[in-house]
Amino acid sequence: MAKTPVLTPRAEDFPRWYQDLINKAELADNGPVRGTMVIRPYGYGLWERMQAEMDARIKETGTQNAYFPLLIPQSYLTREADHVEGFAPELAVVTHGGGKELEEPAVVRPTSEMIINDYFSKWVQSYRDLPLLINQWANVVRWELRPRLFLRTSEFLWQEGHTAHATYEEARDFAAHIHRQVYEDFMLNVLAMDVVPGRKTVKERFAGAINTLTLEGMMGDGKALQMATSHELGQNFAKAFNTSYLSKDGTQELVWQTSWGSTTRMIGALVMMHGDDNGLRVPPRLAQIQVVVLAIKGDETVLAKVREVGDRLKAAGIRVHVDDRTDTPFGRRAVDWELKGVPVRVEIGPRDLENGTGMLARRIPGGKEPVALDALAGLLPGILEEDQALLLTQSRERRESRTSDVTSIEEAVEAATAGGWARIPWSVLGEEGENKLADHAVTVRCLVAEDGSVPDDGDAPGNVAIVARAY
Repeated sequence: MAKTPVLTPRAEDFPRWYQDLINKAELADNGPVRGTMVIRPYGYGLWERMQAEMDARIKETGTQNAYFPLLIPQSYLTREADHVEGFAPELAVVTHGGGKELEEPAVVRPTSEMIINDYFSKWVQSYRDLPLLINQWANVVRWELRPRLFLRTSEFLWQEGHTAHATYEEARDFAAHIHRQVYEDFMLNVLAMDVVPGRKTVKERFAGAINTLTLEGMMGDGKALQMATSHELGQNFAKAFNTSYLSKDGTQELVWQTSWGSTTRMIGALVMMHGDDNGLRVPPRLAQIQVVVLAIKGDETVLAKVREVGDRLKAAGIRVHVDDRTDTPFGRRAVDWELKGVPVRVEIGPRDLENGTGMLARRIPGGKEPVALDALAGLLPGILEEDQALLLTQSRERRESRTSDVTSIEEAVEAATAGGWARIPWSVLGEEGENKLADHAVTVRCLVAEDGSVPDDGDAPGNVAIVARAY
């Protein structure tokens, strides 16, 4: 009799598989208010590793971390018309505090351009104050009508960077640097996620921006997910808040600005891009636990060896967890670690000790083989790097095999609704075609140049639109 699968098979019901995995891998639970979530310790550990990797890259640009209030006076949002229009449907508004109606309602931040610009206008006086480079790690609230854990929740965690520069060119180049050297580098080299860097269309760009750069990833079901964005804000917010500086020439000039962000949505992407029917597969460079050493039985000699191996691997710089909970059946523990996607398991029992070996189970390619315990510290770094590279290769092969080059709107819709992406010349599609795609729940994820690079202009000759259904 066949065993009942732990998770709903992906091919049978991808959304149900996703929810099963989030639950059984102990990543998160639904919060008490609709659309909120409780991130459990294992899920939060993934976010902490993402934070650490991202924060280091952000600081390398000269950006410093700061913190701004959660509550923003409602009047602030009216200062930039496109911005308030873009966020109005998602706002959560506080009208009472301390048992009294507030003189002015306060908005729970959906993003912080408004309040940060208010302070930028105070902090920037001279060209000597520029560039001003600020990032904050925070939570934001955007009221979500169709919530899904990690992908669309009313409250989520993120980092948001905000900068002010003396010239358009400096701001443009900084937004591009964040896009490629911070976000894309992190996604390729840590998350092992193949992503397409591109430029958003006017319809899809951030509210109040003059240009939005994006990174789009293909999930396991062929849908797209926007992974991170970097925006050129031009002088729109500088005009609204009179953020100006005295130039070297003695003239008063408005600053040029950027903003950029990435969120806990990346955990959802991790599940949907790398997960399989047995659970998560966590890239070794990201994993808070790279290797788990399991005692098969509660034999004291076995337990001593398991702890000794764990200490030896930690000393070799590997992130290790020793699982000596022998009051819980070994099979259940092995399945739990497989669900959580720990890259490598080393399983040790009495018979293994006789041979000086352990059973090495690799989560990413699959398979088991005996290995000498004394050789583990030397073998594992190479194995972890092999598995990191394999995940990136698999994600790239999926995107390439499921992306079609098309020449008509009908073909683009067909490719997207069949569970893939389409590449169509922007000159063929255009804004009119983009509106037609929306009738089929299909969007232009980004524009790329013919050679796959990020175009300098949304209407540059040869631009290609990447078209898909998206989360």
